[in-house]
Amino acid sequence: MHNNKFLELNANENSLGMSDSAKQAVIESLSAGFRYPDNPRNALISKIATMHNVAENQVSLGNGSTENMRATIQMLQHKAFKEGKEFQMVIPVPTFDCAEMYADSIGALVVKIPLTAENYDLDLQNLQKAADEFDGISLLYLCNPNNPTGTITSTAKLKTWISNAPDNHYFLLDQAYLEYVTDPTFESGFEWVKQGLSDNLIVIHTFSKLYALAGMRVGYAISNPQAIAAVEAFMSMDNTNLSGAVAALTTLDDIDFLKLSSRTTKQSRQMVEAALDELGLCYLPSQTNFIFHEIKGDLRTYINRMRDSGIKVGREFPPVTGFNRLTLGTPDEMTVFIKVLKSFREKGWV
Repeated sequence: MHNNKFLELNANENSLGMSDSAKQAVIESLSAGFRYPDNPRNALISKIATMHNVAENQVSLGNGSTENMRATIQMLQHKAFKEGKEFQMVIPVPTFDCAEMYADSIGALVVKIPLTAENYDLDLQNLQKAADEFDGISLLYLCNPNNPTGTITSTAKLKTWISNAPDNHYFLLDQAYLEYVTDPTFESGFEWVKQGLSDNLIVIHTFSKLYALAGMRVGYAISNPQAIAAVEAFMSMDNTNLSGAVAALTTLDDIDFLKLSSRTTKQSRQMVEAALDELGLCYLPSQTNFIFHEIKGDLRTYINRMRDSGIKVGREFPPVTGFNRLTLGTPDEMTVFIKVLKSFREKGWV
């Protein structure tokens, strides 16, 4: 660790960095930088469609999956307006907060349902109740695995709910951490789209995590063709950067890098879990590239002390207290973190 260089374990980025093949592809694409990105963009849509075994008109590319998220919220608010209905978004808290920020910015009502007290799971019963009691259009934003908890929700319960939901309930399923899931009971929302589980299901995914392309801003939504066409009306034109498109295309083909990416995160998770076990600090079973773990004492103080030690860790996630979200960096970075955490224990801080 050099001076002034923080260990950035706060944004769930992939500390491995972009694959060498992606860097090379970006460099080679520069000569086409004066052209619109139509060709690589179309190639990426085609590749994503093939990967998920859906038609190309079921894929919407986003400038990061957050753009797909924004367009979905706007599309449904507009639909409600046209039909003379009210619109609301129902979210669990804490969860990834971009959807809430977008809804706030367009004046949409946001109903927040706290996670269950016993195991910090999505409170499906109360989320459903909030939608059932509203006679307009409800959008349920569900991040699964959830951020910041890193845990997954019961596939059977979620599937039953979505498949039986009325026509005015829409589901935006955010699967940013999909590739990290190891639980055999988990089923991806992409499978549900293929099965035709619900016409009101939109699933989003990102290249920011496993693929290590957070700065390139590439994500996508998958749904039925009608829903994708409706969302596309609210997306900006040519929204995929040429560099992002070629980096994503190349990384999808770089099987060795993806295996390495997956393996190092798993190794880092095991290292951190062993250290937390040793210190008697509890943590939620992570299905992601971060871990939500207990700290004894005040969270703000802990965050500042970690910063003073050269490590940035996750922010506060109200209403949950006494837990911190730690991004799983490289095993070398985790070695540094574990050393600092153990020194905190010696000082009686955690």
